Amino acid sequence: MAGRKSKYSSENSNENKIKIWQVAIYIRLSQEDSDNGEGKVESNSVTSQKTLINEFVEENDDLIVYDTYVDDGFSGTDFDRPGFQRMMEDMKDKNINCIIIKDLSRLGRNHYEAGNYIEKVFPLFNIRFISINDRIDSYKDPSSVNTILVPFKNLMNDEYARDTSIKIKSSLNGMKKKGEFVGAFASYGYVKDINNKHKLVIDEEAAKIVRNIFEWKVNEGLGNLAICHRLNDMGVLNPTGHKKKRLNQNYNNSKMKEEDYSWCPSTVRNILKNDVYIGNVTQGKRKVKSYKIHKVEQVPEEEWVTVENMHEPIIDKEIFEKAQDLRQVDTRVQNSGTLSMWAGILKCADCGRAMHKKYCKNTGGTVYEYYICGTYRKKSSKLCTKHTLKVEELENSVLETIKLHIKLLIDTETILEQINKSKTKKLASANIESIKITKEKEIERLNNLKRGLYEDWKNEDITREEYIEYKQKYEQDIQRLKGIIVNLDKQKEKQEEIIDGNSKWIENFKKYKNISELDRDIITELIDYIEVYENKKIEIHFKFMNELDKILEHVDNENNTSNFEKIS
Repeated sequence: MAGRKSKYSSENSNENKIKIWQVAIYIRLSQEDSDNGEGKVESNSVTSQKTLINEFVEENDDLIVYDTYVDDGFSGTDFDRPGFQRMMEDMKDKNINCIIIKDLSRLGRNHYEAGNYIEKVFPLFNIRFISINDRIDSYKDPSSVNTILVPFKNLMNDEYARDTSIKIKSSLNGMKKKGEFVGAFASYGYVKDINNKHKLVIDEEAAKIVRNIFEWKVNEGLGNLAICHRLNDMGVLNPTGHKKKRLNQNYNNSKMKEEDYSWCPSTVRNILKNDVYIGNVTQGKRKVKSYKIHKVEQVPEEEWVTVENMHEPIIDKEIFEKAQDLRQVDTRVQNSGTLSMWAGILKCADCGRAMHKKYCKNTGGTVYEYYICGTYRKKSSKLCTKHTLKVEELENSVLETIKLHIKLLIDTETILEQINKSKTKKLASANIESIKITKEKEIERLNNLKRGLYEDWKNEDITREEYIEYKQKYEQDIQRLKGIIVNLDKQKEKQEEIIDGNSKWIENFKKYKNISELDRDIITELIDYIEVYENKKIEIHFKFMNELDKILEHVDNENNTSNFEKIS
């Protein structure tokens, strides 16, 4: 038990009738005021508060310190603080009967809660309450607690907290929009720049693990669980362990058991979807409900603040995008720990549920694989039918369809080359430019009309209401026309991309020109999903189908005798 012994014996105490108080020294400092940097045990302000209160105790012979309760880096807007709650437990256990603080703002900055403790809770437990700088002592001067200044000061402390919260939030939002990192800890694989804490630099030891995770996911087809097993077998510390053991950071993960630094699938999943690894800074994913209610809420993804290319990337964008595609599909693993080649790709054409892989042995002892509707297998034969399809049949059908599409693409490229040599490209571009010029002239005409409105109003040719009405209408028409021009520019860019054949999907598809067998990389790169019908018919939905439709439509427009036909 911390503190000092009484200066009086029990005999002296009875003779002089001096009441001895068991004192709780309470000290608090909010995070934004803290200067508790790396290597410092406590903030300077905490030390200053301790010194002030201990000097006060030394000057009063009826006070004996029972314990000191410190909340360093905790907001005063709520009272769910470890030091304060521990003090309340000692109060209920009657270990203390006096609480001393430097001033009312240290108790808290929520005027309602602070007032409740001072006026109701402390008197209920016969606690002597002393605020040194405010000259409040509920035992020696009871009126000092009841004066109007106490609730007024509490209200001012509350207002200070509200104003500070607004200013900090505004400042942080501005920094987020500029792409400056404002988090307490950098994502695994990065550390804060020692010269600029708002900029991230690569932590090479962890970055190597991040690269391995993406490599194993994209190129080896490992599932998240298999990646965890590999990392744990290698003895690699998880992100929490790395921060605590390797970087010596004061980092705590409330969801993790103490000293358990093993990897779990959710940690791998979070790394794979984190765009910080391609140089982006995405912030504002969570927010505190209010400056008084510190409950953290999730923010909708469309409201997140993302700024690209703010630091050196660890992962190439192409690999990152492939990892995102893989995350969207079902990643259940086989016994080998690798993903099935068709995992997340096959769907029942009738109920939409994923197809499940099964194994069967025929009378000759041969084992073959097949897929069956998940609804039929797991729910009821009355809800859907089998939709059985052998893996061998599936692979042959998909392989032949891809080969046909490759032939179609090669033939289509020949047409596009002919179009490029003709005047079509120039005519298409000129047509769009002609429309743009017309719209720009219309904008200029409306701007002239808008400028003339003011003179018409001043000359009393139109009323003020008419002036406002016409002005708003002209401005709306101008904005509409500007939007049309933006769309025309996009259309021109897309048209040129199609004619030039520079689309990324074309390059990806062409590299499989000599394909002879399938693997998961090919399937996930080219195919969105496959629908399986009851009659063993399959319908392949390629990721590039919309792009191919546009090219074929363009070819048809240029050559009415085109002999190309889309393949389903």
